[in-house]
Amino acid sequence: MAAAYELFAHNGVQAVGIDAIIERSGVARQTLYRHFGSKQELVLAFLERREELWTYGWLAAEVRRRERDPRRRLLAIFDVFDEWFRRPDFEGCSFINVMLEHPAADHPLHVAAAGYLARIRGFLEELATDAGIGDPASLAREWHILMKGSIVAAGEGDVDAGRRAQRIGRVLLAQAGASDRTDPDPVTAAV
Repeated sequence: MAAAYELFAHNGVQAVGIDAIIERSGVARQTLYRHFGSKQELVLAFLERREELWTYGWLAAEVRRRERDPRRRLLAIFDVFDEWFRRPDFEGCSFINVMLEHPAADHPLHVAAAGYLARIRGFLEELATDAGIGDPASLAREWHILMKGSIVAAGEGDVDAGRRAQRIGRVLLAQAGASDRTDPDPVTAAV
């Protein structure tokens, strides 16, 4: 699993054959197939592990470690991304990559990758709810688009994509803050 994880994360799932995984891991083909009946099963296990390590073990944990304020936690995502984008081993988002490698919406790997992305949106929606955003589901979708776009931009070589996304995120938060006010502005109400 460790060999498959490293190879899939850095090279994509289509480009990595079973022979490369066997060679890297040093296990026999029969042993591999005893644990995983097919390459697809191995990719599904990789995606599950990626969620554990990347989504929860790294991104969510790091955001919560860095910030206590719910709104600033949303912005902290892009501080974490900024550091990630500058690393020489930056590999992009495996969930996006798998979806693009398997574009048919009903393909099991596409379905699985889309599910993991949806859970990231769920995390974002929790943060938006904690921040008191009036429509947390909508902000989560917008924030996720911003996150995915910054990852693609970083993949193109824009190491400042995290900082750029954070500036846009500040605008989104300001708009969300203005739109979720329920009490009338006392200055405007008096006029």
